[in-house]
Amino acid sequence: MCYNQAMLDLKYIQENFEEVKKRNSARGQPQALSDLDEVYHLSEEMKSQIQRVQALREKRNRISEEVKKLKPQGRDVSSLIEESRRVGEEIAALEKESREMESRLNSLLLRIPNLPHETVPVGNSAEENMVVRVVGEPPSFDFEPQPHWDLGKNLGILDFERAAKITGSRFALYFGAGARLERALINFMLDLHTREKGFKEVLPPFITNALSLTGTGNLPKFAEDLFKLEGYDWYLIPTAEVPLTNIYRNEILEAEKLPQRFVAYTPCFRSEAGSYGKDIRGLIRQHQFNKVEMMIFSLPEKSLEELEYMTACAGAVLERLGLAYRVVSLCTGDLGFASGKTYDLEVWMPFRNAYMEISSCSNCFDFQARRAQIKFRRGPKAKPEFVHTLNGSGLAVGRTVSAILENYQQKDGSVVIPEALRPYMDGLEIIKA
Repeated sequence: MCYNQAMLDLKYIQENFEEVKKRNSARGQPQALSDLDEVYHLSEEMKSQIQRVQALREKRNRISEEVKKLKPQGRDVSSLIEESRRVGEEIAALEKESREMESRLNSLLLRIPNLPHETVPVGNSAEENMVVRVVGEPPSFDFEPQPHWDLGKNLGILDFERAAKITGSRFALYFGAGARLERALINFMLDLHTREKGFKEVLPPFITNALSLTGTGNLPKFAEDLFKLEGYDWYLIPTAEVPLTNIYRNEILEAEKLPQRFVAYTPCFRSEAGSYGKDIRGLIRQHQFNKVEMMIFSLPEKSLEELEYMTACAGAVLERLGLAYRVVSLCTGDLGFASGKTYDLEVWMPFRNAYMEISSCSNCFDFQARRAQIKFRRGPKAKPEFVHTLNGSGLAVGRTVSAILENYQQKDGSVVIPEALRPYMDGLEIIKA
């Protein structure tokens, strides 16, 4: 049997079924538990099926030996030949059934989410996420702060109405200092991660195939969230995580070259299926947005350390920009499909008078590596093992623009440029109408 792109190890599920079911039950997804039950029973049935096929093959071999023995003696072997034919037909039927069962099993395995790590807080929803630390103080105003969409419109740097005319809702049109601010943030983030944090810059394709999306866990379960190119087996990327993770799909790396840390700027495209009515105004939840993404391939025993490092790198961007934020450990019920442990970074948004997610840093452990067959070898003759993959926003650019507009707004409606960005904006210190 060959279980291609299985997200969880089937043998581990079979040998630790109750533990796997308990850990996944903490996610609060009844369908996943139902799928797990079916996986277990189907795999047991397949084992029985294999034993039946093996017994029938042995029977057919015995019949063949008997025919070889009796035929030279002039004995009538027609009944034996007929029995061998019937056994062959039974084997063929069972093998066909086994292939159908294997296909069903693979389909089920691809839909089961990753197991939450033991350090993940147990909870049913975002309300039960755990605040790890708070960094910086939110600004105080002697006036009523405006939302970023009004600030951008009044400054003439954001136009959502014309963007809707060009394309549709949930798109943005940037002008002048707004476009420059977006570009400045991209370059600032890339420079910070590459010059100071040890990441290697990558410019990947913005279109990927179905295999790449299956490797990261976007397909088949989240097809409705993707934009597919008509007539092609290609999709617009929902995040740079997809092309970056698949750099080493079906490859074996050398242990001494791990970790490998990559960073990429890409536009991201998401249908936002099921999110209508939520964050529909401004730059928060767009169909197209820019993002700087971090990606790490790690040794298994080092991946939790790498998650802390990645989270700190995302936090460094906010700190350099002078934006208050907090780090939150997602509970089991709020974890993403492929993640085993996630930290969200939430930036302070004055108009909301609340924190808003601006980065999500996740350790997928060997979940994606199993699906994409990304392995490493500790020595020349060592057995290949699965790497651990991590990904994180460093940061979502549009959301960072919205945070800067709201946190650095002035009473007259102007916006001060954070000092860290001024070299990227030809020394511009303030955006005025």
